[in-house]
Amino acid sequence: MRRYILQRILEMIPTTFGVLLLTFILFYVVGGSPARTVLGQHATQEAIASFNAVNGYDKPLFCGNWYTVDAIHHDTAGKPELAFPLGPGTYRFDRPAALTLKRTDGSEIRREIGRTETTVPEGWRLTEAKGGYTAVERRTDHFFDSQLWHYLCNLTHLDLGMSVDTKQPVITVLKEGILPTLSLTVPILLFGSLTGVIFGLLCAASQGGILDRGILFVSTLLMSVNYVVWILLGQYLLGFSWPVFPIWGYESAYYLVLPVLIGIVSALGTDVRFYRAAILDEVYRPYVRTAISKGVSRSRILFVHVLRNSLVPIVTYISLGIPYLFTGSLLLETFFGIPGLGSVSINAINSADMSVIRAVVIFGALIYQVVNLLTDIAYGWLDPRIRIAA
Repeated sequence: MRRYILQRILEMIPTTFGVLLLTFILFYVVGGSPARTVLGQHATQEAIASFNAVNGYDKPLFCGNWYTVDAIHHDTAGKPELAFPLGPGTYRFDRPAALTLKRTDGSEIRREIGRTETTVPEGWRLTEAKGGYTAVERRTDHFFDSQLWHYLCNLTHLDLGMSVDTKQPVITVLKEGILPTLSLTVPILLFGSLTGVIFGLLCAASQGGILDRGILFVSTLLMSVNYVVWILLGQYLLGFSWPVFPIWGYESAYYLVLPVLIGIVSALGTDVRFYRAAILDEVYRPYVRTAISKGVSRSRILFVHVLRNSLVPIVTYISLGIPYLFTGSLLLETFFGIPGLGSVSINAINSADMSVIRAVVIFGALIYQVVNLLTDIAYGWLDPRIRIAA
């Protein structure tokens, strides 16, 4: 079993790296300029450069020795000049120019440069530029000193950046939202799965009977109602017409009862039909006929032997439903005012808080990877044949 678990963990590493790389491409390459998104289209070049430097957006995407610094703008006379002082580093310009090195104590050095490199030492900065150049390039610390390297190094230190909306570290924002989300999704997952399995067993025990047909009829009705309709219907009936439960806030566990009930009921129809099919698939196996011929009671056959052998497809179904559970919690948190990861995601989207959005996407992808790993381990524990085949 240890070898099987180790093998699954090793297989998870390249998949996780692929998820992180894909996330980087989506947010850094396809997503456009984060500085423009956060600061607005009328932000100054100095503000954009400062934002890019703090968040690591001012370097090459993947690798390289040089990267362009957005430090040039044209004055009213049309002459290029530095938009803001350049800090320590090695620079080069595409055309000859005369620049001034200034120190904090006021001392200056005039330097004539061209296509060749010029180095600005620590404690000095370029403050004036006159000439015909239109671009400035800065040397990286090493060939892989890039946005991707910055992104991966920060992840190893659990540094997900700063939230531009709350002015807090993104990891702090996620920590504040994870507990409300888990307190909502875990009860839905546990009680919803348990209820679905029980009704599936009842359907299998009375296959073709009145109870089986009645449960299937109700399940079909439950499947026909949209998730948002369940939320609005639950709030109207149990919040306004009969004020049994509160419909906004997160002050105690009582505030979670109604959203948990809605989460369970909305998915119950699909769950019951799948569990019923999975259990009935085992009912006609040869080992069931052998157990019946030995005089084993019907209830023991159903709730012990059949249920145990049905757990592999049931575990698969539950693991596949966890991402949809996360999406559903986003709607529940939004409608019920629960400050979980769902509401954090909505607020981040509305405020263009790219660091938080990226962190939520990474968190969801990693959770899905962990769920797949735990599902594989559960397969090996439930069915030793899977472990031997692997």
